[in-house]
Amino acid sequence: MVLGANDGLISTACLILGVAAANATRSAILTAGMAGLVAGAAAMALGEYVSVSSQRDSEEADIAKERWELDNVPDRELSELAAIYRAKGLSEELARRVAIELTEADALGVHLADELGISETALARPVQAAVGSAGSFALGATAPLVAAAFATGATRIATTITVVVVALVALGTAGAAFGGARPTRPVLRVVVGGLIAMAFTMTVGWLFGAAV
Repeated sequence: MVLGANDGLISTACLILGVAAANATRSAILTAGMAGLVAGAAAMALGEYVSVSSQRDSEEADIAKERWELDNVPDRELSELAAIYRAKGLSEELARRVAIELTEADALGVHLADELGISETALARPVQAAVGSAGSFALGATAPLVAAAFATGATRIATTITVVVVALVALGTAGAAFGGARPTRPVLRVVVGGLIAMAFTMTVGWLFGAAV
């Protein structure tokens, strides 16, 4: 979610500032910003849906394969499970006993968890991922769009940059908090990266505007 919001914030801000640097009208700037928000959110949603759907297909194929193996070669599956527990430090006798007891309780569940690292109740969710990505992108993109909408012509660029920097600090801090890291380096990284991206896009917009 933080990464999606960061993408929406920077890409939309760069689009708005690039158009603004070309001396475009307020209407053109806001139209470009809104188009960037919608296009970016749609692209994020579609990309995430396709990616997570592929992951879901892979998980379901693994589950079907594991079901077949448990039905047709249960002894081999039991030996594989015991080998996993031996690799974790259990003795051969204890590993086999644990494998037998867990198999009797829930053969498919224990094989999915310990052999494949997945669970039938926690499979990838393409729609949820797509909605989350689109929503986070749109949320991030809203900040520079609102700043550009309410700022006057003379201060539009400065106001947008200020709002974006504040938002980047907040996102960098949030990302560091979620990752359990100190915020200084993550915040510095996203702010400097965002400023470089905005400066580059504004330069291109200014040059293009001058050429036109």
